[in-house]
Amino acid sequence: MELDFERCYRAVDSRDQRFDGWFYTGVTSTGIYCRPSCPATTPKRQNVRFFPSAAAAQTAGLRACRRCRPDAAPGSPQWDVRADVVGRAMRLIADGVVDRDGVPGLAARLGYTERHLHRMLRAEMGAGPLALARAQRAQTARTLIETTGLGMAEIAFAAGFGSVRQFNDTVREVYGRAPSELRAARGRSVAPGGAGTITLRLAYRPPLHARALLDFLALRALPGVEEVRDGTYRRGLRLPHGPGEAALTPADGHVSATLRLTDMRDLAPAVARCRRLLDLDADPTAVDGTLAADPALAGAVATEPGIRLPRSVDGFEMAVRAVVGQQVSVRSARTTLTRLLTHLSPPTPTPAGVRTPAGVDQEVWASESAHRMPKPLDRPAEDAGSGEDAGSGEGVGRADRLRGFPTPEEVLGVPDEVFGMPAGRRETLRALAGAVVDGSLDLAPGGDREETVRRLLALPGIGPWTAGYVAMRALGDPDVLLPTDLALRRGAAALGVPADPRTLDTYADRWRPWRSYAVIRLWRAG
Repeated sequence: MELDFERCYRAVDSRDQRFDGWFYTGVTSTGIYCRPSCPATTPKRQNVRFFPSAAAAQTAGLRACRRCRPDAAPGSPQWDVRADVVGRAMRLIADGVVDRDGVPGLAARLGYTERHLHRMLRAEMGAGPLALARAQRAQTARTLIETTGLGMAEIAFAAGFGSVRQFNDTVREVYGRAPSELRAARGRSVAPGGAGTITLRLAYRPPLHARALLDFLALRALPGVEEVRDGTYRRGLRLPHGPGEAALTPADGHVSATLRLTDMRDLAPAVARCRRLLDLDADPTAVDGTLAADPALAGAVATEPGIRLPRSVDGFEMAVRAVVGQQVSVRSARTTLTRLLTHLSPPTPTPAGVRTPAGVDQEVWASESAHRMPKPLDRPAEDAGSGEDAGSGEGVGRADRLRGFPTPEEVLGVPDEVFGMPAGRRETLRALAGAVVDGSLDLAPGGDREETVRRLLALPGIGPWTAGYVAMRALGDPDVLLPTDLALRRGAAALGVPADPRTLDTYADRWRPWRSYAVIRLWRAG
């Protein structure tokens, strides 16, 4: 990635927070690397180098600044925007693929040789896949050291290191301190949720319109899977090593995340999925700047800056929601999905082989509370025919434990009578689940967007709207327009934008490459 020295240095000199995560500042005279917004004295030009990633700075022999903590900066927004191999690789590395499957597994997922993948990442990021994964392990280890009471050996393996010695050497190299010194500096306090519970801050680039995010998620909350209550979004997670739960509360300058994990190895994937869900790595200044150039959207952007694109923690879940929501009211779609969830997730004990962390009540993880009747929110339901996924304008009664969405294998085994929908749509869901199971359809964040859309359209019962919705929310494509969506057209009319699908499609060219964010604003206006 090309970094213009003058532009980068001006950002550092002005301590511009908008560039945090875009690049890292290496100071050769002190041997440290920082965020652009680090409050320390601006270094002299001759002592400065700029790096496209923290891993590149670490590879150059620099350690992380103890003052600005550059490893905790928001991620680069280009990895959510870009659909090329490097962008896909960065998303998969963030999801822990290298830790679980190694570089060969990452290369296989992307369809390239290890050598060629290494070459591409070195050219763009200044570091290969192992170095990038190592930087993430170091950040995970620091989080566990400072927020849990786990022993250092447990932390080493939970963070993905192959040995305690490797863990110690990496922490000393990256942070300039031994693991025990990091813990002593922060104290040994453990999160009040008990063992298996971690509370941390998720950084973002301001502004963030938190109310819009919570409104969007609340209207689509599924009982037993997710809920929005008292300014906090909670949901169950299916993670690589076991179930988990996340509670996300937007705050000033960060989102407070409380993660409840059955296996600490899932910390990095859980953080990555929560960041994607809330679109925390976006560059709202760039998005709003483009959309505000259209007079029709300028007022909405000025009134509500920082609208994000709510994504998903599970691509298959989002695809199922899109199919179920075809041509029915959001209330009806939610009823269908709730019936499906009730059938697939009755009260069950903790599965054999799932490690429940020490100190966590086994019954809390094993038991499921019964569904409660939903309570109304102070916001009207959307009309029928909008095509959006389940959401009826109703809140969700709080469950003691939230669970992840069912797997494709579970959906394949659902009897016809449970679905409660036309035969054609049932077959679409089964075809969708079957394609995910046999590997012909990749709905993970690192999937090839164009290829995934093409394969979705090849499935029976899936058209451009459904494929576009999945691309937007499951794959994170920032430039999707759904011109036939009824709610979108209502919002367009309310803002004085042409509401005819063909005319709207042409008009929306001025919103590129952020048409997905325009969709969220039009839905909100409607």
